[in-house]
Amino acid sequence: MHDWRDIGALGYRANEVSVADEEQPPRAPASVVVRWLREPLLHFLLLGAVLFGLSSLTRSGHLATAPSKEIRLSLDEIGQLTQLYQSQWRRPPTPQELERMVENKVQQEILYREALAMGLDKDDEIVKRRMAQKMQFLAEDVAAAHEPTTDELRSWFEKNSAKFAQPPRLSFRHLYFSPDRRGAHTRDDAEHALAKLVGQPVDAKIADSLADPFMFQDYYRDRPPDYLGKEFGPPFALAVAKLPPGSWQGPVESGFGWHLVFVDTLVPGRVPTFEEVEPDVRTAWLGEQKSLAWEKAYKGMRANYTVLLPGPPGSAAPSGGMSK
Repeated sequence: MHDWRDIGALGYRANEVSVADEEQPPRAPASVVVRWLREPLLHFLLLGAVLFGLSSLTRSGHLATAPSKEIRLSLDEIGQLTQLYQSQWRRPPTPQELERMVENKVQQEILYREALAMGLDKDDEIVKRRMAQKMQFLAEDVAAAHEPTTDELRSWFEKNSAKFAQPPRLSFRHLYFSPDRRGAHTRDDAEHALAKLVGQPVDAKIADSLADPFMFQDYYRDRPPDYLGKEFGPPFALAVAKLPPGSWQGPVESGFGWHLVFVDTLVPGRVPTFEEVEPDVRTAWLGEQKSLAWEKAYKGMRANYTVLLPGPPGSAAPSGGMSK
């Protein structure tokens, strides 16, 4: 049994660079040998040689095991473990840490094979779902391999520009009239207050004395209608979007009660140019291509199967089902 600590030590030292050695010029042939022995590249080559030797021993029968019981880790796989650790902890693993990671990977492979041997993957919905997802990812990767040209994206954008339409945005102040406080007179009170606010600016001091306290904001800046729909209800958002800016308007009903609204600014909705949203276009195009590739792949696989569905209750045989 080989010792992963020796391999781990080599892998760990392969990440070390001696600045002092690089700065000092060679003074004698012996110092040149010492420098070579400290070279990370030499350590890397030694690590590869050790792994190659272990593989050769296994193949020649000195570490003879049945093929189904052989677990072989490549230099690339150990390198990936090292890179993963370094990306998480911002340093290379110590030999002991690398040994533990290698053993964890071996453990995972052993348990996986033993589970397969026991048939634990059979009739397991989680396993089925995971394998189905991997098949879908493989089909989608076909589309992801194609890099679209700017002309392709521009042509696609012209046909799907509505998907990138930017909604109008509103800035407004509102005065709230509470049904809990005013009862059946709530709307009438709002109309009477509106008459007093004719010609008044958005920051009129009299406004606060006419209305009731509101649990949220009194002033909303640069909000799209969908945000207002979530805050006040869709009917309120639609009504406010249609109000002319520059004066007090209303009453407008929301899910809370009645409001007088002063639209300060209104930025109309628009469709941006291709150049403004090119990265978003590429993302949307790729998503559509993946979906189409998956749909095509599934139809091809589906055509190879016949599905038989159970018949109506009381029938002895399954129904004709769904043919290829």
